[in-house]
Amino acid sequence: MELVKFDDLDFDRLPRRIPTNCYTSREYAERERELIWMRVWQIAGRVDELPEPGDWKEYRIFDQSYLVVRGNDGEIRGFVNACRHRGNILCREAKGHSVRFTCPYHLWTYALDGRLMAVSRPDLVGPIDKSEHGLLRVPVECFAGFIFLNPDPDAAPLAEFLGKEVMDRLTPYHLEQMIPVGMDVRESLDCNWKVVMDAFQEGYHIQGIHPELLSVLVIDTAKNRFGFFGDHGVAVAPFEVANVAGFGPEQQIEGIRKLPETFPGVAGVMPRFEELVGAYRNQDGTLRFPEGVTPRRLLQQATRDTFTKHGFDVSGLTDDQMTDNQGWLLFPNFFMTIRAGECHVIMSVPHPDGDPHRCIWHVTSYMWLLPALREQFRVQLTEVEEPGSFEYFLALQQDYEQMPRQQKGLRNRALEFMSLAKEEVCIANYHSVLDRYLGEARS
Repeated sequence: MELVKFDDLDFDRLPRRIPTNCYTSREYAERERELIWMRVWQIAGRVDELPEPGDWKEYRIFDQSYLVVRGNDGEIRGFVNACRHRGNILCREAKGHSVRFTCPYHLWTYALDGRLMAVSRPDLVGPIDKSEHGLLRVPVECFAGFIFLNPDPDAAPLAEFLGKEVMDRLTPYHLEQMIPVGMDVRESLDCNWKVVMDAFQEGYHIQGIHPELLSVLVIDTAKNRFGFFGDHGVAVAPFEVANVAGFGPEQQIEGIRKLPETFPGVAGVMPRFEELVGAYRNQDGTLRFPEGVTPRRLLQQATRDTFTKHGFDVSGLTDDQMTDNQGWLLFPNFFMTIRAGECHVIMSVPHPDGDPHRCIWHVTSYMWLLPALREQFRVQLTEVEEPGSFEYFLALQQDYEQMPRQQKGLRNRALEFMSLAKEEVCIANYHSVLDRYLGEARS
């Protein structure tokens, strides 16, 4: 399916007014818990967090606790984190390594595949069918290096939830070969989880919150392309120097040289880019591009050449995917901007205490690096305990400070709904999916 132009979107089917109670009502949050969070696939971690048999981690949503573990056969499985005897929590830490799971209460022991292996003092237990007392399974599947978990034991397969279009478009990026670099941070925020998801699905706020980005990001709906695939969607914005039409060759080149200040992944392709540019300089040093050659195209070629040289397969990606921002929303809570070799992920979940005015966000930057450099630059998860103590890079810090301010405004009872701008079409589509899960009708 081809992505569509902004003016070709069907705006009539999308809500333009979003009731503020969906961000502030505890009753609404409880409906989300039962109708969304207990029924949908959600990301529980990365595959490379569990490299060896016996490696496990906890995934928690609200008060529900699950174990995700790599078995002796290499398969990653999910279980309810509770002993089948009296329900005691099996694993109390966030992650660990075990050859088996033993309940600390009465010492019932389970294999990594969930089978009940043994009970302590069988003479006190009496007859028991061990095959009926294994750990409770929850669906777990992996895609693009991420571990997906669904609390619903009867969930349809992940491939059905994501859809072929989404999987076909994301697979060639080889996300499974990227590692967290620069930032992997989780922190509690004083805003609803959907405030976070809304914030990263539109560019309308850039001129107000991120004015310094206007020199490198094009906010032009005529150039953007959109695709809505079931519950999920993507918006593509050109990655080029702003106001490029009014710039001469040297100004365009200088603009691209500044891109690494905002997009660090570009730095690695700049040497090849400079080589390609140099081929179009005259003996007197002046720069002249023949028809059909632009700095944008040279940056795309430099990106492809650099990754190919280093052994990263980008053959399945188009030239535009070498450079352009692809903003993906995987329902319900995964937002990612991605281009060849680099992506930035933002996820948010409701706060465990159920307060609709709070959430947990998790932000991570991923990059492809040469194998010899991966462990040197891999970052570990930072859990922020003191609000405001972690300083994000400038644009993300600006969003971090803005979102709680919005939540404060949404608390006002006289404000019954938000009015979406036409540019915020991705937010409108997102809320149409939310409404479908919750059985709401909007206008």
